[in-house]
Amino acid sequence: MTEFTVHMSNRPGQFAALAEKLSDAGVHIEALALFSQGDDSMVRLMANDVAIARRVLSDAGLRFEEQRVIETVIKDEPHALARLTKKLADSQINIEAMYLLHANGDSLHFAVAVDDHEMAAPHLSS
Repeated sequence: MTEFTVHMSNRPGQFAALAEKLSDAGVHIEALALFSQGDDSMVRLMANDVAIARRVLSDAGLRFEEQRVIETVIKDEPHALARLTKKLADSQINIEAMYLLHANGDSLHFAVAVDDHEMAAPHLSS
């Protein structure tokens, strides 16, 4: 999966316009986080069609970055997330972003962006 980090101004309607452009292009947003501070907003999203999402963002003149994310599933139980993130920390792997994609009773499905995919892969294999 690919995560897009989109930089926008923090004004009413900015994200609505982006969501509409993506939707009009047939892009489905699969994960989303939006943060604002002062005059700036940052949208982190994953889409079902990376190429079209990239084109929409470029055509809109938005500043954005892309990075790969790794999908992982853990049991929905106490300490499972702590164990996973501790394994990454103990291996000197930095978590840059983490999304809960969905939960289904006994498991939690995450997308994780890290600074070292090769080192992280054994810890994040589903």
